[in-house]
Amino acid sequence: MPIDVDEFEEAPEAELRATGSGPTNAERVLAFLGEHDDQAFTPKEIRGATDVPRGSIGVVLSRLEDRGVVRHRGEYWAIAPDADIDAALTSVRVARAASDRLGAEDPSAWGPGVDDPEDG
Repeated sequence: MPIDVDEFEEAPEAELRATGSGPTNAERVLAFLGEHDDQAFTPKEIRGATDVPRGSIGVVLSRLEDRGVVRHRGEYWAIAPDADIDAALTSVRVARAASDRLGAEDPSAWGPGVDDPEDG
């Protein structure tokens, strides 16, 4: 579906997706924290600003922390000082595109001897 050139020029890149499905939860959190890189927020505050579901915010923040793009102290979360937000967003988009094209991963189909990363 075509978009207006003004939208093309002015919309944040995270919002420009041809599928029309909108940004992922991780993209929303990264964009929000990146826009407020001089502040730290509680998960509740991030949830309120991004509309990420309550049950997802902790998982999203933890995965972004594992990637080194966010950090936390106590109950507060902030963008990492050396975070490459563009690279992190690209990584999230690539993972999403792969899941959209190939379906969700099934660790049981990986074959013998391959550990499920979710098992820790």
